Amino acid sequence: MENERSSWVPTNPLYDPSKPMQVGGQAVLEGVMMRAPGSVATAVRRANGDIVVKHEPYASVVEKYKFLKLPVLRGAVGLIDMMYLGIRTLNYSAEVAMLDLETEESKKNGKPRKKGQSSLALAGTLILALALGIGIFFVLPLVITTNVFQFEQNALAFNFTAGVIRIAILLGYLSAIVLSKEIQRLFQFHGAEHKTVFAFELSDRLDPQTVLGHSRFHPRCGTSFLLIVMFVAILTFSLLDAVLISILGNLTIVTRLLTHIPFIPVVGGISYEVIKFSSRHTATWWGKLLIAPGLWLQRITTREPDLSQAEVAIVALKCALGLEDPAKYPLKENLETRVLQPVESR
Repeated sequence: MENERSSWVPTNPLYDPSKPMQVGGQAVLEGVMMRAPGSVATAVRRANGDIVVKHEPYASVVEKYKFLKLPVLRGAVGLIDMMYLGIRTLNYSAEVAMLDLETEESKKNGKPRKKGQSSLALAGTLILALALGIGIFFVLPLVITTNVFQFEQNALAFNFTAGVIRIAILLGYLSAIVLSKEIQRLFQFHGAEHKTVFAFELSDRLDPQTVLGHSRFHPRCGTSFLLIVMFVAILTFSLLDAVLISILGNLTIVTRLLTHIPFIPVVGGISYEVIKFSSRHTATWWGKLLIAPGLWLQRITTREPDLSQAEVAIVALKCALGLEDPAKYPLKENLETRVLQPVESR
């Protein structure tokens, strides 16, 4: 792995080292997915210590159709697009993580190894994830607020209370899952992803030791996005309810469900614009104020990675940018077990 940016020979035609460019990523099981313009690479650490990479060209729906790049609309559409990509890469990492076990089982019972999900199954998973998310974080707070409190016709008070319940559910959920060792390890890879992106954006060396010196808290994190969605929902739903009350006279739980749920993409689109705007003004006092809650939440959703995890994130980023050949990291059915040695700065 090369240390200096100047020694790289890019093969991604959309990558220009002389221009600033935002990259993004996601932690997956035992690995990291990195996304660059026109390209996605997912690097996963095998049980025997080897790194495998899945690289593919990728253009989002927003990138394909110019009219979808309109403010708010681009965030709403891009959110669904990224959820689909995220589930697909998580499925790949799960397949890699289980490969050794499944191979051993197939040797014992003679059954073929299981394959990954089909496109239809992935679409079903996405629909189920959306339904659960809407049910838990949007429908449930409305039901609780309606049945417990007595201010259905006060738009601001109602939606502020529902928003507080929404945030409490999110914090409770994250605080519960972080107790799992597997989730803690996933959050370490999340930290490795952030540190690697920071190193790249600051034109620092992409070696594990240097990457670990960067912050694990990034203003464009998906975790920050979730929290911004919570706050934006309070304001937008309050405004929506105020308009509906002025027209209908009063609101019921059914009316709120029929109007709030279709309005969720608008909330997501506005939230995207907020996080995009705030990430460009992190040096200002008000910019720091905007990103502060999200950075605080990342204290739960990220952990300090080790050198080997940083190496995985670096490989994913370099392959996404076309700075390293993904063919160097093939996925093999059978590998000899070896002990993973500590990664050194090189």
